[in-house]
Amino acid sequence: MLFDDTYKTIQELSEGIYRDKGSKFISYLYPVSSENDIKDLINALKSEHPKARHHCWALRLSPDKTVFRLNDDGEPSGTAGRPILNTLLSNELTNILAVVVRYFGGTLLGVPGLINAYKSATIEAVNNAKIIEKTVNSVFRIEFSHPQMNEVMKIVKEEELTINNQNFDLSCSFLLEIRQSKVNKVLGKLEKVDGLKWK
Repeated sequence: MLFDDTYKTIQELSEGIYRDKGSKFISYLYPVSSENDIKDLINALKSEHPKARHHCWALRLSPDKTVFRLNDDGEPSGTAGRPILNTLLSNELTNILAVVVRYFGGTLLGVPGLINAYKSATIEAVNNAKIIEKTVNSVFRIEFSHPQMNEVMKIVKEEELTINNQNFDLSCSFLLEIRQSKVNKVLGKLEKVDGLKWK
């Protein structure tokens, strides 16, 4: 196979906590699928932790792990968002927003101390997370007539395809999710079904 068509992410919200010299670092990992998800999640944490000094975060998106953002939220540059992101990188996790909420304990930790604290808090949440593997899928809309239903369903079953949407009006249509590595094989099979179209 030319590329890996699976990626690792988390199933549900996971939390962790790390303490150093009176400061408390509470970490949250959220499964996300787009950048649009992050603003609401961060705002919700800010209202849940109004007395916290910092809400630092890193985001990693897309199965090929190319999209990322980070934010030090007032901490010295590179001491918060980067170590949070590096923890996601070293665990090969994507489609995740990691936020670490810091309550300042009165003692400055210095740059190495901050980097370690943000990293350690994120590691705690990763260790508590339920990590799952997902496949990279392409979505195709297929259209066929009622008599072809059994033939199409047989292919869907054999190839363990996911039907996202189905419509049975004058003709039938499915939105099919096909694992990237199987696309050519599945479309080859579907091609043999009389009168079936896809886009």
